Amino acid sequence: MFNPAPLIQTVPIHGRHACHVIDDALLDPDALVDFATRHIDDFVETGHNAYPGPELRMPDAFSAQLDAFFTAHVRRAFDVRRTERMYSRLAITATPPERLSPVQSICHIDRLAVDVRQRIVASVLYLFRDERLGGTGFYGPNHPPETIMPMIADAANIDAATFRARYGIDTGYMTASNAWFQKLASVPARYNRIIFYEGTVFHSGEIAHPELLSRHPRVGRLSLNGFFTCRRNLAPA
Repeated sequence: MFNPAPLIQTVPIHGRHACHVIDDALLDPDALVDFATRHIDDFVETGHNAYPGPELRMPDAFSAQLDAFFTAHVRRAFDVRRTERMYSRLAITATPPERLSPVQSICHIDRLAVDVRQRIVASVLYLFRDERLGGTGFYGPNHPPETIMPMIADAANIDAATFRARYGIDTGYMTASNAWFQKLASVPARYNRIIFYEGTVFHSGEIAHPELLSRHPRVGRLSLNGFFTCRRNLAPA
């Protein structure tokens, strides 16, 4: 299913952080788009995370193949020795910008608290041909954690008008720096391109043309997202 001999490019983000990019990730990407289309009625908006659109949890057998690909070709780049747990999902970015919640209008990290023995890695496989639907942007905070974290907590708990008045952030997809975050890097979308990055780096989908969004897997911003909780390599004695 996955390319057995991928070519890996590295895009620096900041400091030790980088995004690892692999084109032609799947041997038959159309098959995964066909799968999404057949299961279109099974996509749901879960509400347990901030993703702006419907999702479909992938079978464990498929996720195991993604984890095997990660282990064989990418894991060492993150200085981890094994995957403790992971899962994957298909997702379609579909929420109109004016309907986004505050937490959907800012960049995010995939986990707020991480055990020091662990590292969180995320992946995105782009499954759409119209590259205007957008890749992924990476950001760094302009303020210390004691300032940023309360803002993120408010984003999940207050309404858009209050959030805008308090923090000066308008409702809509984040595609550029603002007073709170500086854009550090971006990776454009390409059909059958997969990217891997540390999930504790702030990131956001680059939705510069929301008028193109659709809930249909064949024309919308369909992606396969993977989430890996990994055990770090032991520090040298």
